[in-house]
Amino acid sequence: MKSLDPRVERLPEIGEEGKVILKPPLDQFHTYEVFVQPKEGKPFQHEGIVHAPNIDLAYILAKETFTRRFTCISLYVVDTKEVFVSPLTEGKQSAYDLIADTAESNTLKEKYEIYHLPKRGKQHVHAGTVLATDVKQAFQIAKKYFNSDKVIYNIWAIPFSTIRFTKEAEEDLWLTLPEKKFRDAADYKGGDRLKEFLEKESKKV
Repeated sequence: MKSLDPRVERLPEIGEEGKVILKPPLDQFHTYEVFVQPKEGKPFQHEGIVHAPNIDLAYILAKETFTRRFTCISLYVVDTKEVFVSPLTEGKQSAYDLIADTAESNTLKEKYEIYHLPKRGKQHVHAGTVLATDVKQAFQIAKKYFNSDKVIYNIWAIPFSTIRFTKEAEEDLWLTLPEKKFRDAADYKGGDRLKEFLEKESKKV
C-alpha cells in the first residue's frame, strides 16, 4: 500500500532488518526559512518555512505563501542548514549567558545576520549584522553588541552570503500587495454599526 501522506513517502524505505534503503539524491526538497519585512523601517522577522528544490523557487513560494494576507515590502529566504542556532533557554536565563568567549582572529571576515527570540511562542526578529570569521565568533560579537538586560531565549546567526534577498528588479512584485482591509474584521466597524442600529431602534419605540 502507498500512503497519500507526503511526509510518509519521504521516509527512507526499510528493507532487510537493520538495513535502511536510502532515497536517491534530489528525491526530497530542501527546507528554506522565510523572513519578511512588514513595513518600511521595521526589522525582518522569521515567518515560517517552505519546501522547494532550489532557493529561487523557494523565494517564489515564500511570496505566494506568506504575503497574500498582509502588507509586506520585502522578504528573503535561506536554506535551513545555513541557520546556526544557540541553545534555547527557559525562565529568566538569556541565551547570551551560554555564549562562550573565543579568541579574536585577523582572518577574513564575513557578514552574519543575527536574530533574537525575545519571547517564547513568538517569531525570531532581526537584531543586527556582525562581521566575524566564523559562527562562534559571530555569536560572541553579537553578545558584545546586542546583549542587554532583556532576556533573549534563542539566537540565530545566518551567513549573509547564503541569503536569497529580494533583488532590485523584483521590487515591482510588491505592487500587487495592497493593504487588504477587507480581510480585517476591524475594518467593518461592527461596533459602530451596532450602535447606529440600536439608536434607530430606540427612536421607533
